[in-house]
Amino acid sequence: MDLEALAWQIFLLTGPAENILSVTHCMTRLRLVLQHKDAAMITSLGKLPGVLGVHDAGEELQIILGPGRVDKVTSAYEALAAKKGSASAASPEQAGNHIEAERSMPASQTPVIGDGKALHEKIRARNATPIKLLFKRIASIFIPLIPAFIACGLISGLLNVAGKTDPALTQTSLYQLLAIAGNTVFWGMNLFVGYNAAKEFGGTPIIGGILGALISHPALASVQLGSEALVPGRGGVIAVLLVAALQAVLEKCLRRIIPDMFSLFLTPLFTFLLAGTAAICILQPLGGLISDTIGSAATSAIGSGGAITGFILGGAWLPMVMLGIHQTFTPIHAELLSRYGVTILLPVLAMAGGGQVGASLAVYCRTRNHLLKKTIASALPVGIMGVGEPLIYGVTLPLGKPFLGACIGGAFGGAVQASFMVGAATLGISGLPLAAATDQIPIYLLGLVTAYISGFAATWLLGFDDPPEEDRTPDTANE
Repeated sequence: MDLEALAWQIFLLTGPAENILSVTHCMTRLRLVLQHKDAAMITSLGKLPGVLGVHDAGEELQIILGPGRVDKVTSAYEALAAKKGSASAASPEQAGNHIEAERSMPASQTPVIGDGKALHEKIRARNATPIKLLFKRIASIFIPLIPAFIACGLISGLLNVAGKTDPALTQTSLYQLLAIAGNTVFWGMNLFVGYNAAKEFGGTPIIGGILGALISHPALASVQLGSEALVPGRGGVIAVLLVAALQAVLEKCLRRIIPDMFSLFLTPLFTFLLAGTAAICILQPLGGLISDTIGSAATSAIGSGGAITGFILGGAWLPMVMLGIHQTFTPIHAELLSRYGVTILLPVLAMAGGGQVGASLAVYCRTRNHLLKKTIASALPVGIMGVGEPLIYGVTLPLGKPFLGACIGGAFGGAVQASFMVGAATLGISGLPLAAATDQIPIYLLGLVTAYISGFAATWLLGFDDPPEEDRTPDTANE
């Protein structure tokens, strides 16, 4: 389907414009906050050609479109949402748009296998605990940074390959300029994180940004408190998150205390001074301690545990996603990137997606269900590119044993990555595209192939109950 037409179809189902409170997107998903949504809407969205899945995350409705496509669809959708009343003008039967859209679906559109909607609702309800929701909020701080991580990470990864192939290239001006470009996101990370964190916690974003700049300022090295010189950037993103949270609390309190006529200039001044003082004296050292602990724990676990640690992490990643605790790793990845320039956890965890691909391919080879074959055939390409939701919720998890096979594949792939301590200079991508951002591309690819083969073999040996054709019904939650 043409992407503008797809945006229009989504708008017809989620509109009118007055129903749309906010429109954002990440690397693969159009994220909508709507005044009203219902099961009929989600059903119809899941059947649209070009939609890989629909994830009802409570307040937010996430429509999975895939990398690249989501940017264009979001732009077209935002243009439609900006026109108040346009949906009702274009569609007089707007009140019944869910039914009409469903009737207009082509007969060849592949529904998702299994009762994914009921399954996902159980998972979402179980994961909606205060702690897990906090982790989700923290992870959302880094989502807008993912394109920057990808751009800079891919530059750094490809430069690493070029430098190893021909060391003389490292002395050229072009190489050195590109090296600076690849490091840019790390140079400014604290500012970006401070801005996004303040916004997420309810403070003024730019105040969070300048607090991030304050604790990163190179001139801090010339200042001594007591007998010790300050360390610019100490504590990394952990310190920034702490100070941004404090800033939001202080700012809210000050707005209640300071009279309105003085609030415009006194609130930002006192917020910055008070939060900045706490940052330098308390939060930066505390963040440094936490950061050192995280960095040492991650490198020691993989360095000393090697393949065993990789096997455990790679195999446990999919269940962690199901439990909703995978969000805790986002700030850890960011901190490792800030400290070392690479995260050695991402290549290990990315192997879970490779296990999904292998397991789904085994199901494809063994099933006699034509609908299931079509579902896998449509989801495998995006799975190879690192978008695993259609395979997880549409194939392996509903079938049961293939999900276990995928975990086994991820475990063996993770063991390979950890054995060689493969690092990735980015976050936000997985699967085959991640190879270009790693510091050992051949080893990463070896681990990925290992995950494919192991996931395939494990699923083939475990088997599964092949669903009969008549028992399969269209599903709404192929997210």
